[in-house]
Amino acid sequence: QVRLVESGGGLVQAGESLRLSCVASGSIFGINAMGWYRQAHGKQRELVAHISSGGSTNYGDSVKGRFTISRGNAENTIYLQMNSLKPEDTAVYYCNAKRPLGYAVADYWGQGAQVTVSS
Repeated sequence: QVRLVESGGGLVQAGESLRLSCVASGSIFGINAMGWYRQAHGKQRELVAHISSGGSTNYGDSVKGRFTISRGNAENTIYLQMNSLKPEDTAVYYCNAKRPLGYAVADYWGQGAQVTVSS
């Protein structure tokens, strides 16, 4: 099993910055991508940012140019630097890890970190 633990959420004002961290532990062998998703109240979960084991990244359209995903020195740690935050960024942010299983992909999720941006 894979355990993902997020940290760094909180309450900020519009225009400020926050950095989220996620540490993976347990059976992490074979994890080939990690990322961040978010879910605002009453909305579907959406991709924020994703990074592959090779370092390729992709971002949701609403955060491009403002958010940056990166890996720590340890392969099991990722970060999300969020700049120029907007009230519409308010959501629970979930860390995600993916492991290929033949023709399928196993998804693992953290417990979520609340980010609230006041106007």
